[in-house]
Amino acid sequence: MAMDPFRDFARSTDNTLGVEWEVGVLDPETLDLVPRAADVIDEVVAKHPDTHLEREFLQNTIELVTPVCANTREAVDALQRDLTRIQDVAKRQNLLLWAGGGHPFTDFREQALSPKITYEEIINRTQYWGKQMLLWGIHCHIGISHEDKVWPIINAIMTKYPHLLALSASSPGWEGLDTGYASNRTMLYQQLPTAGMPYQFQNWDEWVGFMHDQQTSGVINHTGSMHFDVRPAAKWGTIEVRISDATSNLRELAAIVALTHCLVVHYDRMLEAGEPLPTLQPWHVAENKWRGARYGLEAVVITSRATDERWVSEELSLLVDELLPIAQDLDCVEELRLVEDILERGAGYQRQRRIYEETGDWRAVVKSSVQEMTELTW
Repeated sequence: MAMDPFRDFARSTDNTLGVEWEVGVLDPETLDLVPRAADVIDEVVAKHPDTHLEREFLQNTIELVTPVCANTREAVDALQRDLTRIQDVAKRQNLLLWAGGGHPFTDFREQALSPKITYEEIINRTQYWGKQMLLWGIHCHIGISHEDKVWPIINAIMTKYPHLLALSASSPGWEGLDTGYASNRTMLYQQLPTAGMPYQFQNWDEWVGFMHDQQTSGVINHTGSMHFDVRPAAKWGTIEVRISDATSNLRELAAIVALTHCLVVHYDRMLEAGEPLPTLQPWHVAENKWRGARYGLEAVVITSRATDERWVSEELSLLVDELLPIAQDLDCVEELRLVEDILERGAGYQRQRRIYEETGDWRAVVKSSVQEMTELTW
């Protein structure tokens, strides 16, 4: 029987972890993005063939990709190794590296698209909104043992959407303006017709039917994939969580990855134990997503189907305590505890906004983020 790329889920024996981190390439004088990612990637891979780097939607972006890992420490160690290699090459090429959910002053009309047919199709189809996709994120792949678990876990993860977003939110600026949002990236990205919140599918068959519909109607032919905030990756046997903004540094990335990994494993174990997983009405999920994007760590979020509410910062503190047994099993307690670090020190958007309010200069904000990549080690 022929393989069905939508139905056939490559079941993972363990809750393995893979991480993708998108970073930008900057001109050291202007601190603006430049289309030099391919130059850097080519030199790094020539010197270190074991380095997994990907070209992204725009020619200013490098995606770092970890191997399959057991836990956050392994993943971040791999990212640190590859980041060091990239930084060495970037320095020789007179370039800087930077990461964040969105660059606060670059002109999207001046940024070159990477040469890939699906990327060109996205722009042809989406026009104005597609051209604005100067967005950088963190993607976490967690291995799942059976496809029947996938959608119950995804629907449960969506109840913690604002938690994962608020911690990572780092895109308050856009085209020289303070948007008032903690994550403007979140609001922009959902403008793509294949992006945003996934539908709350009840089982794997519903998802397979949906994907076949998208193929029949030509949607996937135009875009290459569905770009939901959380989605199955059947080829790898994983759930891919794509909620978080890219962090400026590996220390905060470790916190986001540990929290994401622990959450998915927590819900997986609940299923194994026959326990019901949490869900929220779609309208509550949508409202929580907006609140996380708008207010970040200052958001009040909906926590139950009965519309109970709590500060997301309080929720995160409770969540760390609840997930500690999972973190101990995954050997990522130290990394999960970094969530508390972010709560105390402030998220990326808060630091960026503080610098902008003090200086009135987005270049000072970008310069600070560049420094954080080197200085905020985990």
